[in-house]
Amino acid sequence: MGRILAIDYGTKRVGLAATDVLQIIANPLETVHAKDVLTYLKDYVQREPVEAFVLGMPKRLSGEDTDATQHVVGFHRQLQKAFPGIPVHLIDERFTSKIAQQAMLSGGMKKKDRQDKGNVDRISAAIILQSYLESRSI
Repeated sequence: MGRILAIDYGTKRVGLAATDVLQIIANPLETVHAKDVLTYLKDYVQREPVEAFVLGMPKRLSGEDTDATQHVVGFHRQLQKAFPGIPVHLIDERFTSKIAQQAMLSGGMKKKDRQDKGNVDRISAAIILQSYLESRSI
């Protein structure tokens, strides 16, 4: 059984999270620069078996696309091209950044660490992944 890897794609930074080998728990993994994400993923897939990708899709409250949606759609195409044998699941990512910030606050993370956008991106990716895992068990 391979890991499932979640991606919170942004035009500057990309938050990544991965499951454990049993696909039970989502763990924040890394934040990488957007231009380096495909290289990072190729290296990761060579080290660890990956069963699927979960990609956060930004939407407005109304369900309409945001300004960022087109960038994520473009990245989705690149991801499918780079990893044709690995399925990509799109997941609604509304509120993940706010939930991530609340989780950091509740967890007692220092203010300086909460302001690090890389931490927010990693934790947002873990929230996206945990949401996906929970939706599979319903």
